[in-house]
Amino acid sequence: MKVYDDKHIKNVVLVGASKSGKTTLAEAMLFEAGLTNRRGTTEEKNTISDYHEIEHERGSSVYATTMHTEWRDYKINIIDTPGLDDFIGEVISSLRVADTAVMLLNAEHGVEVGTELIWNYVEKFQKPIIFAVNHLDHSKADFETTIEQAKKRFGKAITLMQYPVKTGDGFDSIIDLLKMTMYKFPAQGGKPQKLAIPADEQDKATQLHNELVEKAAENDEKLMEKFFEKGSLNEDELREGLKLGMLHHDVYPVFCLSAKKDMGSGRIMGFIDNVAPSATDQFKEKLINETELACDPKGPTAIFVFKTLIEPHLGKLSFFKVMSGEVKAGMDLYNPVTRATERLNQLFIMDGKNRNPVEKFTAGDIGATLKLKDTQTNQSLCMPGKEIEFDPIHFPEARIRTAIIAKNKTDDEKLGSVLAEIHQEDPTIHIEYARELKQIILSAQGELHLAITKWRLNHIYHLEVEYIKPRIPYRETIQKSSQANYKHKKQSGGAGQFGEAYMKIEPYYEGMPEPTGVSIRDKEIIELTWGGRLVFYNCIVGGVIDQRFIPSIQKGVMEKMHEGPITGSFVRDVRVIVYDGKMHPVDSNDISFKIAGMMAFKEAFQMADPKILEPIYEIEIFVPEELMGDVVTDLQSRRSIILGMDSKGNYQVIKARTPLAELDKYSTSLRSITQGRGNYTGKFAEYAPVPGEIQKKLAEEYKKMEDH
Repeated sequence: MKVYDDKHIKNVVLVGASKSGKTTLAEAMLFEAGLTNRRGTTEEKNTISDYHEIEHERGSSVYATTMHTEWRDYKINIIDTPGLDDFIGEVISSLRVADTAVMLLNAEHGVEVGTELIWNYVEKFQKPIIFAVNHLDHSKADFETTIEQAKKRFGKAITLMQYPVKTGDGFDSIIDLLKMTMYKFPAQGGKPQKLAIPADEQDKATQLHNELVEKAAENDEKLMEKFFEKGSLNEDELREGLKLGMLHHDVYPVFCLSAKKDMGSGRIMGFIDNVAPSATDQFKEKLINETELACDPKGPTAIFVFKTLIEPHLGKLSFFKVMSGEVKAGMDLYNPVTRATERLNQLFIMDGKNRNPVEKFTAGDIGATLKLKDTQTNQSLCMPGKEIEFDPIHFPEARIRTAIIAKNKTDDEKLGSVLAEIHQEDPTIHIEYARELKQIILSAQGELHLAITKWRLNHIYHLEVEYIKPRIPYRETIQKSSQANYKHKKQSGGAGQFGEAYMKIEPYYEGMPEPTGVSIRDKEIIELTWGGRLVFYNCIVGGVIDQRFIPSIQKGVMEKMHEGPITGSFVRDVRVIVYDGKMHPVDSNDISFKIAGMMAFKEAFQMADPKILEPIYEIEIFVPEELMGDVVTDLQSRRSIILGMDSKGNYQVIKARTPLAELDKYSTSLRSITQGRGNYTGKFAEYAPVPGEIQKKLAEEYKKMEDH
């Protein structure tokens, strides 16, 4: 296979709402370039990109799929992404390594909810972007309204490169404003005729061409001077201006398309070749040590792994972008995170599931390799002796959580290892064994994301699993001081057990004064792994308890703090003062004082006005203005505190603090309330006291469970 230099490699990611035609466009691009003999369709389940069984079953993309095509001495790497934000991780990782995003708009529906949700991530990466208005052959296609909506949502950078002569069943001609030519396509699509612009379209085309020229000239002083001198720019100058405009996000070129009929895809490919920036045109890549590295084929070899796929009969496939230098088969590269050296025995260009072996990749190219042992998604590999580590992809927080169990208990161990594999493939799925909840918690982006994960466990790994309601990680603390003592005494022949401990407990807060009325011998501040502190004072004097038993009393206290007296939740922010006790010269031992410490703490805790705390999440809800009232009403029913409202583009942003207990399946409810137009993100904010009636209910439930 031909090896392309860095200037002739272009990486594009196809993004857009579900059913906007990304997979169909990818098929048309591969067919146009002669890499396939026929165009597959999602209906016939024979496309290059949607090749997984679950994609065939659903009829839409679930995974991001890499492909390539060769067009007029350029190599174009194409990444086809899912259109639903449940699979946003696939979109984000693809955007990270693409040089240009191609956003498809459905001419029937205009700027859809899915478009807006994905645009939020496109903006974060600040990549050059091309808009392609697809489905212009649909009977309800409306090009003008789609462009109007795009300008309103995405701003004045929207720049027409083409417009259709007519839309609907008669769509077959496009006026190209860069080349000032009309492309007329045969009924079956493919290569168009190049014709003069009809007289009745000449005025419109000339006006739009002049607007295009002016837009291109704005991006460079020299081009602006030429524009003022000549009143126009030639095609090469236009390309130069448009490329600069794309790099600075001042130009979003718009193309016309019927991917299904293969009308317009070749022209988009030509524009990607000639105008869209390559990796070496982009700004330098940031490293975690706050330095930067240019994409230079003569630079030090460094690659970034952006995706991992684990195939049952193939093993681990790692997808990477060459950020600098060259990568050759058999090369040893170093991982600065794991400190491991990896040998890249084989290199592949991937076209869906098809592997095409190659000997090397150069800077800016995208490839894959098999069986990296110690390298995961988001990690870098570089030349041994170097410490090149690229800024990682920042994936969104999960929006939905569930507990997961294996239906067959003998599968518990296998379930743990399989879930770890799934997380490797999809970092937006989080798996945690919550010891305090005694549950495996699976967190994801939405109900569909969870459903697909369950499908994979059943069909790929042959594991029968069940989703159950996750428990809430409450915390327990106290609101006033109290005292208690406990005597542990046991006599049953031979050596007995005896230990007695007196203690005072108090609510702990930062900066509180030291205890008075006692002699402090030792003080230990324990930072609890679940948050908060235990401050433990040894105030024993006169040898009433031997010093060697004090750690046992502390151990008993800690054991009870692992399973609080009220709900069995972790205890936090307590100060414990051990000030008296008794021991026996023969029967006292560590276990006796551990039990005495535990029981004294439990009794004191129950008399100290205990309080249950619940996790509060700070959430941002993105919702159209006309639906704000319904969303706010629903939030208030979930014990939310509304912090404020703001606007972002066409969306209103509601900021609120909501208990985690009230967020169960919230993403599903929000979609229902907003007809799929709402979205939210959330992150842990703090622990706060639960209302009295809820505390009473939780305590009663725990007592019933203990009694049984």
